[in-house]
Amino acid sequence: MAGSLLCSEDCRLSNVPQLVDIQRMGQILSAFGVKLQRRGEVLELNTSHLHQSDAPYELVSQLRASFFVIGAVLGRLGTARIPLPGGCAIGARPVELHVRGLQTLGAHVEIAHGVVHAVVKGDRLKGAKIYLDYPSVGATETLMMAATLAEGETIIDNAAQEPEVIDLAHFCQAMGANIQGAGTKRIVIKGVTSLHAVDYAIIPDRVEAATFLVAGAITHSEITIAPVIPEHLIAAINKLQAIGAKVVSDTPDSLRIIPSYHLLGTDIETQPYPGFPTDMQAQFMALLTVSEGDSVVTETVFENRLRHVAELNRMGADIRVRGNNAIIRGVSHLSGAPVLATDLRASAALVIAGLAAEGKTIIQGLHHLDRGYDDLEGKLRQLGAKIQRTSGETVIPASTVITHS
Repeated sequence: MAGSLLCSEDCRLSNVPQLVDIQRMGQILSAFGVKLQRRGEVLELNTSHLHQSDAPYELVSQLRASFFVIGAVLGRLGTARIPLPGGCAIGARPVELHVRGLQTLGAHVEIAHGVVHAVVKGDRLKGAKIYLDYPSVGATETLMMAATLAEGETIIDNAAQEPEVIDLAHFCQAMGANIQGAGTKRIVIKGVTSLHAVDYAIIPDRVEAATFLVAGAITHSEITIAPVIPEHLIAAINKLQAIGAKVVSDTPDSLRIIPSYHLLGTDIETQPYPGFPTDMQAQFMALLTVSEGDSVVTETVFENRLRHVAELNRMGADIRVRGNNAIIRGVSHLSGAPVLATDLRASAALVIAGLAAEGKTIIQGLHHLDRGYDDLEGKLRQLGAKIQRTSGETVIPASTVITHS
């Protein structure tokens, strides 16, 4: 959606989920003058009337990804004023890499009163060589978009390699951008003067897919999920198999989990792609709480992403935190309890834990869940789960079973 701002014509995106974050991003784009229309899973955007370079603070402060518009707006209008971003409280997630990269491309950037103000020196941004101190997905995407309309060649070294970076590059290429190397540590962008209309299908959500695989493993349930891109889930699949489950690909775009009643503990360390994703750390921790033996989960990406430990312990888990490590001793079962979701992935982890727990689990803080999952409880009910939402809570009664789908 941020990338559509690079184009002065119509963009049509398909496979777009119904998420709170999608709605918020739509409100931000509307504030820039973009016309949006939703038709089921299709989102139509007309950016020909992009005229506003200021993003509203009250929206940006709720959504981390909203800051990514700065590169596209700067490329189109030559100026952008974007408040510092918000989102889940899982760590600092600074924007220094974004700012430094834009400065290298020739922008004058000032940060004052919580707002980043960037102005292009001259007619267009200038191609340059950029090295990222950390392979940040957000910085890679922001700078790749900014370089798309810059004059000359830009090289981004130590770039993020996530599938979402590749998908954004493919989207920009479909509009006429000249981008090579996405998915590797070096991305080369040769700037063009304008981009054209596009009809583009977004890749399936690998984190949602992996979340359902973990739900199958913890409830000893055989589940088939589709459509997926199996190679995007290799790290999660490998850990599931280490824990004792089996994952097979019956077709090129599907995965089936064959569960085991004998789950074994394993160690996990989050890393940038192709390493184990930080966005699956909490869900796997829920699974490891009922896996035999000891496990260690090390969070290296975000410093505050172990806040779900206290809630899992309320359900009977045996987890101790030391720095950025969670030491987990497997227990025979979890017990239903009232718990509070502290961020997006923690909310999914608590739902997963509740599916396997004895008794009733009540989860509060579902505004986090709705940011990244489209009707999770509805999909789980289709699989046989006893789950319902009442006045902003998710209630998971006893005897919850997910059956084969």
